[in-house]
Amino acid sequence: MLQQEDLNFLLTNRVPRQALTHLMGWYSRIESPWLTRASIAVWRLFTDLDLAEARATNFLSLHDCFTRELKPGVRPVDTDPDVMTSPCDGIVGACGEVAGLQAFQAKGMAYGLADLFGSEPAASPWRDGCYFTLRLTSSMYQRFHAPHDGRLEHVTYLSGDTWNVNPIALGRIERLYCRNERAVLRTRLAGGHPVAVVPVAAILVASIRLHALDVRLHLKYRGPNEIPCDLPMHKGQELGWFEHGSTILVFAPRGFGLAPGVGTGARIRMGEPLMHLPSNRRAAVT
Repeated sequence: MLQQEDLNFLLTNRVPRQALTHLMGWYSRIESPWLTRASIAVWRLFTDLDLAEARATNFLSLHDCFTRELKPGVRPVDTDPDVMTSPCDGIVGACGEVAGLQAFQAKGMAYGLADLFGSEPAASPWRDGCYFTLRLTSSMYQRFHAPHDGRLEHVTYLSGDTWNVNPIALGRIERLYCRNERAVLRTRLAGGHPVAVVPVAAILVASIRLHALDVRLHLKYRGPNEIPCDLPMHKGQELGWFEHGSTILVFAPRGFGLAPGVGTGARIRMGEPLMHLPSNRRAAVT
């Protein structure tokens, strides 16, 4: 088992990560029906890729398949106003309470929220709050959605590396999420609570698209890095997408609680309960 993990780590991390990422980004956009079909066939040999829920039945390129939309209604969204839903399909990684300004990427591997968000003031609304790590595999639905009604107030883009974000790498690379390319979406729920949704990109395509911005956030993006927004969002509304599998981190302030039955290793779908809002329904003070 150790040798298999060593090989996986070498093949997905001890390689020219950024060069491979640029190459895959170019390759994935080649519009060729036969090349696309062949690439998807190879992809299926190594993953559990299932396109039965996809809106499209044919894809112009591998990129189109990565970023596919789903058929209407296949991801029902929990409408309970006291529930914050999962922004994406994913596998739950580390989750629980934030210890001051520290969270965990894996057992025994802590990271600082100030490092993740870019500064301590940017991280302070989630001091002693709670968090979820949601890992998207390459075969999963790659779009992410608003977890509740509210507003998107600010986007911070932090350029970085493209480490793999699988469990093997998370157990070996300290502060991995803080090293990788990521976007911090600062939102405010209708009741006034601040919530952060942080898409973290990874090796291969490593690009993030947001409907709120007319730019593609990727390794060649040169700013601005602080982008004020003031846009309404509704629970389940699509906010953007990855151009390959990665991770989404969700942070909520003190008083939020984890939804029952959603723990490490569980699979969750966009629109299913992730957290419960504070029972007193009062806005958090930030």
